Amino acid sequence: MADVYTNPEKHVVLHNNVKLPVLGLGTSHNGGYSHEAVVYALKNCGYRHIDTAKRYGCETYIAQAIKASGVPREEIFLATKCWPADYGAATTREAFNGSCQRLGTDYLDMYLLHWPDVPSGVKDKKKLLQDTWRTLEVLLDEERARVIGVSNFLEHHLETIMDECSVVPQVNQCEFHPYNNPKKLRAYCAERNIQFEGYCPLGNGQILNEPQIQEIADVHNKSPAQVLIRWNLQRRVVCIPKSTKEHRVKENAEVFNFVLTDENMARLDNMAQNLTIMDPSSIQAKIDNPLPDGYKLNIINVPAEP
Repeated sequence: MADVYTNPEKHVVLHNNVKLPVLGLGTSHNGGYSHEAVVYALKNCGYRHIDTAKRYGCETYIAQAIKASGVPREEIFLATKCWPADYGAATTREAFNGSCQRLGTDYLDMYLLHWPDVPSGVKDKKKLLQDTWRTLEVLLDEERARVIGVSNFLEHHLETIMDECSVVPQVNQCEFHPYNNPKKLRAYCAERNIQFEGYCPLGNGQILNEPQIQEIADVHNKSPAQVLIRWNLQRRVVCIPKSTKEHRVKENAEVFNFVLTDENMARLDNMAQNLTIMDPSSIQAKIDNPLPDGYKLNIINVPAEP
């Protein structure tokens, strides 16, 4: 079994006792998808957690990369998400099956609701979210999904789910970096044993040149990206940085051989909260006026099917 599942620093244990690697490889339709980078991450850098979504349009390519890497499927923690247009008891199950088919697997390690928003024409939004969550609970009961959770949910969204749920969400994945650090939400999740997972840990590259981050990096002889990822891990936030460049994928994984000081952590904890990469207010229009999944995707180095 891979080191990430045996080394306590490299995984968190969820409230259903599933081990989730704290460092994963993020993917999205923004910035491209590189087959070679994903294969390299799995084969050469020890990544065993891949995060994606139906919306990104790259599930099929990830299946090819996993096969090319030679890493056994059972060693990989594979996570994807259900887009709000697919919410509903029957449609969510159909979306789940579609993701499994594209990913070349008969089960998912984690399945998340991508956003708390629903199509604006829905009359009872609360009921739709609760019915959709119940479908995820059934998939968990059927052992089709090992972990179920949500993404981009605030406290009141989580309460909508928990008003009627049998299983409390096991993970909440949200934007997280020093300039977008939702402390109250993290505390709320911790009190309910909901694991917090962060995307955009590098602020989409916009914070790598910040002087305070660079100063800490210089002290440790590390890159700003490594400092930011290490901050996530020491806060026990699951971290899924994305890169299409092999040397960056390797750099992002080399974060287990140094420790940030309490002073370093405090500086990063208390940055000005002035950067949001993913604007929630833009999501409703994307749900109501759908474009094809992966509409922004730029495919890099994906081999042709034989």
